[in-house]
Amino acid sequence: MKERLEKIKAEALQKISESDVLEKLNEVRVNYLGKKGELTAVLKSMKDVAPEDRPKVGQMVNETREAIESVLDAAVKKLEQAAMELNMKKEVIDVTLPAKKLKMGHRHPNAIVLEEVERIFVGLGYEVVEGPEIEKDYYNFEALNIPADHPAKDEQDTFYVNGDILLRTQTSPVQVRVMEQGKLPIKILAPGRVFRSDEVDATHSPSFHQIEGLVIDKNITFADLKGTLDQIAKELFGADTKCKFRPHHFPFTEPSAEMDVSCFKCGGAGCRFCKGSGWIEILGCGMVHPKVLKMSGIDPEEYTGFAFGIGLERITLLKYEIDDMRLLYENDDRFLKQF
Repeated sequence: MKERLEKIKAEALQKISESDVLEKLNEVRVNYLGKKGELTAVLKSMKDVAPEDRPKVGQMVNETREAIESVLDAAVKKLEQAAMELNMKKEVIDVTLPAKKLKMGHRHPNAIVLEEVERIFVGLGYEVVEGPEIEKDYYNFEALNIPADHPAKDEQDTFYVNGDILLRTQTSPVQVRVMEQGKLPIKILAPGRVFRSDEVDATHSPSFHQIEGLVIDKNITFADLKGTLDQIAKELFGADTKCKFRPHHFPFTEPSAEMDVSCFKCGGAGCRFCKGSGWIEILGCGMVHPKVLKMSGIDPEEYTGFAFGIGLERITLLKYEIDDMRLLYENDDRFLKQF
């Protein structure tokens, strides 16, 4: 038995000395010290050894195991150290090289314009409010005097979740929800994302942003509406900006109007930017329809109000002279870094 153990030890130490990678050392461990290794086989043959010799043989097996493990562990540490040193040589970092420049982001042009618009209205005493983008048909249409068979509903074709739930086509539902609370007077600005099933082109997108305003109080007239919007136009496009109102129709306002501003590029003389007219269409507005007030629980005999709505992208395109709305959504860094 002693000769067998000496042979196993000699063979194991020889293979350890010949191993130049960790994988080979692992094979040595498995072949000699593993569950099916040479030393384990010797222990399993102890039943053939005379009882009085078993302690001595067991001690010899343990001594052989310890000798192999000791040399094996030393060899593993040596190879691991060599591998670490090799990696350190390969992965040397030159600390004198300049660091990579950290690329800082900034606000999107839409966000810049929205913050400017909100700042102007907050300065006029308005409260900025938000509402759900997934809305009920009632708030998006019915409560705004747009019944199921109204032509305006076709013009605002949108995305339906089911027969009663849809993606809102405007932020006007926020106005209805605020009016229903019955806390008068009301002076709010409602910005947010809206959805319509429009084809994507230079001036249309199925998803865009709208900013709507609402004022409800006693003795509110169209003159208040005109004065407010005239001031907003001057804040956004310059002190020399002029406004004009053209009669229009919206189901939720009466009377209604479209507002144009004088071209801030040519001063109204006519240019490519305003298509030679000297005016740029900017938003829709009007006095809140008495029926809308009544449906929201407000007495139209005692209170009146005005409302207006403008596309955020519309202002952004005009303010920065961008000729294609799609540029705002393509995330092209060459475009966005200009802002």
